[in-house]
Amino acid sequence: MILSFFPAFGQPFPSTSSSQGFHSQVRLLSGGKQGETWLAGIEIGLDQGFKTYWRNPGESGLPPSFDWSASENVASVEVRWPAPKRYEDAAGVSYVYSHKVVLPVVVKPAAADKPVRLALTIDYGICKDICIPAHAELNVPLSDGGSDRKVIEEAMAKVPPRQPLGAKGDLAVLSVQSAGGDGPTLNVAVRVPSGTKPVLFAEVPDGWYVSTSTPDADNRFTVSVDERPKDASGPIPLTLTLVAGDKAIETQVSLDVSGQPR
Repeated sequence: MILSFFPAFGQPFPSTSSSQGFHSQVRLLSGGKQGETWLAGIEIGLDQGFKTYWRNPGESGLPPSFDWSASENVASVEVRWPAPKRYEDAAGVSYVYSHKVVLPVVVKPAAADKPVRLALTIDYGICKDICIPAHAELNVPLSDGGSDRKVIEEAMAKVPPRQPLGAKGDLAVLSVQSAGGDGPTLNVAVRVPSGTKPVLFAEVPDGWYVSTSTPDADNRFTVSVDERPKDASGPIPLTLTLVAGDKAIETQVSLDVSGQPR
C-alpha cells in the first residue's frame, strides 16, 4: 500500500510513539535511513487469544486503515505486509495475525535535507469472540541509527517476495487453470517444501469476491469467483500469496472479465 500526499507543516507536537488499546498495544518504530528512504514500522502487540487482521481480512473482520496526512516532510508511505495465518470459525474464514506483528514501512521524504516526522492515525480490529474496532494516534521523528532497525529488518524478511508464475524453487505457484463448470472456478497448482502444508490467500480488486479451499492431496487449491461487478472490464489482477512453513511468496496473474485466467 502506497500513500502519497503533500507534506503537512504545523506547530511542533510531542512524540507519542506508543498507545495502549483494547487488549492491544500499538508502537510506531523508527529504523533509520535506507538509501534515499527511511525505514519505519507499525508494531501491534496482542493479548493472548486475540487477533488482528491482514490487508485482506477474509470473509469477516476489519482490515487496518492508515492516515499519514499529519506527517511532516513526507512525500509517500508504503506499508509492507508479512504473510498472515488462515483462521476458521463459525463466522467464516479470516486472515489474521496473533501475538505480535510488525508491518514494515518505507518512507520517502519530500525534501532529503530536512527532518522527517512520521504521524499515524490507525484504525484496526481486535477480535476474540467478537470483533472490536480500535484506534490509535502516534508520531515519531525519523533519525539516523533508529533504535528499532533490527526489528523492522526481521519483519521485512517475512514479507513475501514477488515471483512469476511457474518460477523455479521449492516454493512456487505453478499454474492457474480454469476448472470448468457453471461458475468461474480456478485450479491452482503449487510446489512446496517436503513436509509442509501450504496455505493460499487470493486477493482481487474491490467489488470482486473470491473464496479459497484448503489444499488437496496433490497440493492443488480451488479458487472460486463468488461475485464480480456487472460492468467489470479486464484484465483483472489476481494476487496469490502462498505460505508453507516459514516461507512465503506472492504471484500475480490476470483474469478476464468472466473471472477466468488469461
